[in-house]
Amino acid sequence: MLDQSAPSQLRLVAVPRLAAGGRWRVEAMRSISEPCLLWFTKGQGRITIAGVTRGYTAHNAIYIPPGVMHGFEVGPAVFGTAVFFGRDSKVTLPDVPLHLRIREVHAQQELNGALDNIQRELDSDSPAHDRAARHYLGLLGVWLERQASRVVEDTPRPDATRRLVARYSTLLEREFRSGMGVSEFATALGVTSTHLTRCCQITCGRPASALLQDRRIFEARRLLSETRMPVGQIGESLGFASAAYFTRAFQHITGKSPSAFRRTP
Repeated sequence: MLDQSAPSQLRLVAVPRLAAGGRWRVEAMRSISEPCLLWFTKGQGRITIAGVTRGYTAHNAIYIPPGVMHGFEVGPAVFGTAVFFGRDSKVTLPDVPLHLRIREVHAQQELNGALDNIQRELDSDSPAHDRAARHYLGLLGVWLERQASRVVEDTPRPDATRRLVARYSTLLEREFRSGMGVSEFATALGVTSTHLTRCCQITCGRPASALLQDRRIFEARRLLSETRMPVGQIGESLGFASAAYFTRAFQHITGKSPSAFRRTP
């Protein structure tokens, strides 16, 4: 299930601010219901998209389509801008994730200029400023399309391992609330749980169970911090067999009980 709680309109957010309220908001596996472009201008870290982990550094532009599970590190030295296109965006955008290393200074300047223009119109009260922002956003989509066709990515061609993990990531995003375990996911994918876990270790350095639990606990933290849903109901909605099991799993990952996490400012 996609996170429909976030604002649906076009907006630009400084990358460090994405972690406001906790780094788990960006580092844990999750998906959003709108396209997103991450433009890193300083620092480095790792990002996992659809079960594949890669390093990122300055002048990397990473496009994530809606519904694609992802998470990334945001250290204190990381800066950049996240563009959220909005759930009703009419901009033509790629259907698949992209990780572009923008080495040409001219291309970097083009992107920075496009972002400046969008933000200026969003902040303006001039007539038709919202329409102007949408037009600049369309030009950003053109920039992304051109870079995707021009820049040779150093991503390995998807092999059987990456294809399997991508399928697992897609299925996990759809069914993480169902209570399915790794063995059930593996069966649905036509492989053994051992093979699925081995493939996840290869692509992102984590077992299949860690990706599943990370996704469920992210949603639990989001519901605890953003809703008044009772703790027991949250655990049940995420497929945990009992309230006690939910509490143990939550505390194992976060270091706090669900109730203590909810009380944290």
